[in-house]
Amino acid sequence: MLANRIEVAEALDRNEVIPYFQPIVELRSGQLAGFEVLARWQHAEHGPFLPGNFISLAEAHGLIDALTQQVFRKAFYAALLLPEPLTLSVNVSPVQLENSSLPYAIRELAEEAGFPLKRLIVEITESTLLKDPAQVQTIAGKLKAMGCRLALDDFGTGYSSLRHLQTLPFDELKIDRSFVSEMTKKRDSRKIVAAIVGLGQSLGLATVAEGVETEEQAQMLLWLGCELGQGWRYGHAQAAATIPEMIRKEPKAILPALVTPGDEWATSNLEGLPMLRLAQLQAIYDGAPVGLCFLDRKMRYVNLNKRLAEINGASVEAHLGRTVEEMIPIAFPVIEPYITRALGGEVIASVAFTPPADQSEIAGSRFLASYQPAWDEADEVIGVSVSVLDITESTHSEFQPMRSAERQSSLTETSPETPWVMDAEGNDLQVSSRWVRTTPLGKDKTRNLRWLEALHTEDLERVVKTMTEALSTGKPIDIEYRIEGVDGEWRWMRSTGSPRYGASGEITRWYGSVEDIHDRKLMEDSIRESWEYSMGERNMVAEGVRVAEELRNSIAKGDAAVS
Repeated sequence: MLANRIEVAEALDRNEVIPYFQPIVELRSGQLAGFEVLARWQHAEHGPFLPGNFISLAEAHGLIDALTQQVFRKAFYAALLLPEPLTLSVNVSPVQLENSSLPYAIRELAEEAGFPLKRLIVEITESTLLKDPAQVQTIAGKLKAMGCRLALDDFGTGYSSLRHLQTLPFDELKIDRSFVSEMTKKRDSRKIVAAIVGLGQSLGLATVAEGVETEEQAQMLLWLGCELGQGWRYGHAQAAATIPEMIRKEPKAILPALVTPGDEWATSNLEGLPMLRLAQLQAIYDGAPVGLCFLDRKMRYVNLNKRLAEINGASVEAHLGRTVEEMIPIAFPVIEPYITRALGGEVIASVAFTPPADQSEIAGSRFLASYQPAWDEADEVIGVSVSVLDITESTHSEFQPMRSAERQSSLTETSPETPWVMDAEGNDLQVSSRWVRTTPLGKDKTRNLRWLEALHTEDLERVVKTMTEALSTGKPIDIEYRIEGVDGEWRWMRSTGSPRYGASGEITRWYGSVEDIHDRKLMEDSIRESWEYSMGERNMVAEGVRVAEELRNSIAKGDAAVS
């Protein structure tokens, strides 16, 4: 239904404009995170009018302040039903951002209802930033100073410069529904969503997807790293009276730990995000005896495997999106300095620790942790890869030379590994920052087949032969070779991997990992040399005995002949 200016003015006089509330949820868990306020005109004859039928009229004829005041006041009073930490998101009109008194009007309305501003998110549309950036910056600064959070709405559909993300204190990016609705069908839309999520993560901003309607969309958003979502999958916008019911509503089933997506929308390294490259190897990690996880710059679990979840005493799903402090509060003060140092770019290996006594499942155990910073393409640290190895058995075992060597070899076999992904032709699709810093080649020379340039010339022919056979037959890869490190020294590495097949049986990807086995090789060589030396001594003794025996026999024969 379309309306005119007079009808809108009369509706405001009759107090007919009311707030509707749409749930915003955590994509990882389905748990309610808050509500967005949407204006509705509750027409006495025709029922609720959608905002597209009257908002523009209110903006054009000077009625927007009265309309916003009416909606916000009702929304803040209704929001008193929201338990902490649920938030309330409200939209402000581009016209209102021309008025420097807007922050004070919002504060007055919130304080009148007793709603805390720290739980208020003010949404600003992207097109607003084009009009008067200086004025918007002033208003945004005032809102932040009052304790409000800011979200950039409909990101990707306006004409604003990315510079505004640097100059304005935004906390969230909202991905427009037009991209979300097409992302499972169109590769370009998927790449745009991935780019927005990646941009948000790089800038430390939360990302909220609008218009989430299907489980497939939710899974894809989760895969790409989006944190929050709203749309019909989680609930339509409803009147304030239904808020208690929406709060009590059972959350949507928790989505499985980051699953490998189907071939029809599998992401390459160009579409994926640096922070999620470990997630693409979830199947490999879940089978590893080492606890593995990836933390973002806010020390939140982006991904982890089952072993680490067991060590921490909670499920994988319970970790995702939560901070280390939330999951292991007692141990956090001990490990927080190491994570902080890793976020500063420092590689920290082999930190031994004993879990708190309250973790009865692993009481008496002892672990070895390593913290590896992960860099993006600009060499900025975007997170920390953590590995935790159970060394209880080796710590408690009595020292025996040969068994000690075996245990050390076993520890090396289960040491943290560097993941890799190749296409069907053997081209490296993903380059680990750890590998880049292991070799002097740099990023460019580790992509595609140029990683072979790092190999020792004596190993090159054997490696190429093994790789050629694997790529043509699908035989699993298991090769050992030497690479030249940044210090100019040669180190032994072991690379293992398996193919992934498409629907028609063709190889589409190779997934695997590289581990440093140099210490193990040196130990094996030392053991072999000791064995060979020992055998050599035994052989020398045996030869001496044989010669002495022959000499005695000769002497005995000579004596017999004389007789």
